[in-house]
Amino acid sequence: MFVPVTESKTVKNRVHLDVSPVGCDCVEEVARLETLGGTRIDIGQGEQGWVVVADPEGNEFCVLARRADVT
Repeated sequence: MFVPVTESKTVKNRVHLDVSPVGCDCVEEVARLETLGGTRIDIGQGEQGWVVVADPEGNEFCVLARRADVT
């Protein structure tokens, strides 16, 4: 869930999150996050096994390739 705040982003993120999809792959998770207001961004990462996404406030995080689902 993305929770908006009234202040705008002014500096680099103090915390970096990596999201590891469960029950879907990276492409499906990025698509889901885009429907929630996320934006796929390019920060110069090149071709990698992850996708960088920004929340509506501009905070970046990575969506990793799917790992083994925890049961």
